[in-house]
Amino acid sequence: MKQMNERDIETRDDIFNIVSQFYTKVRKEKILGPIFNQVIKNWDEHLDRLTDFWETNLLFVANYKGNPIRVHQKVDATFHGNITEKHFGIWLNLWFATIDKLHTGEKAETAKRRARKMSTHLHIKMYESRISQKTMCPFLNENDNDIF
Repeated sequence: MKQMNERDIETRDDIFNIVSQFYTKVRKEKILGPIFNQVIKNWDEHLDRLTDFWETNLLFVANYKGNPIRVHQKVDATFHGNITEKHFGIWLNLWFATIDKLHTGEKAETAKRRARKMSTHLHIKMYESRISQKTMCPFLNENDNDIF
C-alpha cells in the first residue's frame, strides 16, 4: 500500500490521528462495528483513552491508566463468549492498514508488532475468563468473585 506520509510516528497528535482514523473504519466494519458501537458510549473519551494507551506504549509517556484485559473480558461476556480470533484478525488488518497509510518507520512497525501480541494475549485472557467463569462456585454472587 502506498504511504501518504513517509515519516514515523513521533507525537501524540500522530497517535491520535491513527487511533481516530482506525476507529472510523472499525465503526463502519460489518462484524466489528456492531460490537464497538454497542459497548462504547462516549467515543471522544474512548479515542483519548486509546491515544493514552498507544502514547504510553510507543512514546513512553505514562498517560494510560487502565486494565485492558478486564475491559475485554467484560466485553466478551456481554457478547456471551462469542468474540473469536476472526474479530481480532479483522481488528489487526484495519490497524495495520491505517498505520501503513499514515506512517512508516520503526515506531510504526512497533505499533503493528505490539498490536499483534496484544490481540493474542487479550484473546487468550478472554478465553481463560470463559473457562474460569464456568468453574466458579455457582452459589457465589458476582461481587463475591472479587475475593479470589
